[in-house]
Amino acid sequence: MASLQPDERVILVGHSLGGYSISAAMERFHDKVAVAVFATAFMPSPSLPYLTLSQQFNKTMDSDKTMDTEYVFPNGRGKPPTSGLFGPNFLATKLYQLSPRQDLALALTLVRHVGIFLDEESIEAVGVTKEKYGSVHRVFIVCCKDYAIKEEYQRWMIENNPPNETNILEEAIDDYSQYLELDLHCFTIVGDLEVSLQS
Repeated sequence: MASLQPDERVILVGHSLGGYSISAAMERFHDKVAVAVFATAFMPSPSLPYLTLSQQFNKTMDSDKTMDTEYVFPNGRGKPPTSGLFGPNFLATKLYQLSPRQDLALALTLVRHVGIFLDEESIEAVGVTKEKYGSVHRVFIVCCKDYAIKEEYQRWMIENNPPNETNILEEAIDDYSQYLELDLHCFTIVGDLEVSLQS
């Protein structure tokens, strides 16, 4: 982003936790971002910081929560975990529940630890302001059948932090293996946005 020419602007797309990444980029490089697309992604705001989004997200999770996800506690059990590794049951029932078995098998070989950033410095790094982050045009894509980031939570974020545009995928997305459909939908949205930005 820092290497872009002064007259260049980009369209950012983030999915799931990627919403925090593009939000940080919007805050730091707001003048270089034409549009940010939150594809069923966490979407913070000055009034909905990381901790608030996390607390609300936890309320929408099923009673089995993260099932067989393993957590790492390098600072001791009395301190928050620093990363998590999705377990096979979680992947099979929450992310790849409608996938062919070979897709799940591949996912199990590729799964890696996901950082959990609960320290003050990390939380501050994804903080956003109305003046910078808030100046960027935001589009949110709702996936009605997402089992991880449920529709009710997506709509809660939209209601409490309205984007400039909302797109709804009702039938196309059933699980993570089907996210090629989401990619195609994002590509169409981004193409339409590019046309509207140029006109």
